[in-house]
Amino acid sequence: QVQLVESGGGLVQAGGSLRLSCAASGRIVSMNVMGWYRQYPGKQRDLVASIRTGGTTNYVDSVKGRFTISRDNAKDTVYLQMNSLKPEDAAVYYCNMLHPVYDRPQLSWGQGTQVTVSS
Repeated sequence: QVQLVESGGGLVQAGGSLRLSCAASGRIVSMNVMGWYRQYPGKQRDLVASIRTGGTTNYVDSVKGRFTISRDNAKDTVYLQMNSLKPEDAAVYYCNMLHPVYDRPQLSWGQGTQVTVSS
């Protein structure tokens, strides 16, 4: 089973930036849809960004224009560049491989990475 390891979270002031990384233990990044989720305390994980094999990206409205998802196929790593961070972006962020049609997570979750945004 492929494992996913997220990193790059931390404490940042509102308006600041962070870049999250998700390293996969297998060669899945180049051949699959990959996505970033976030989870607020006591809530379910919600998909916030995805990148398809052809490079097409999708974002939820709340992060459009501020977040950018990208990938490095050679490193089997997916990134989430987060700019202009807002307090409401504070959450635990996870990545996963998505079903190509239904956009549902296909792998076991990693440990996630905590993002904290101070106002």
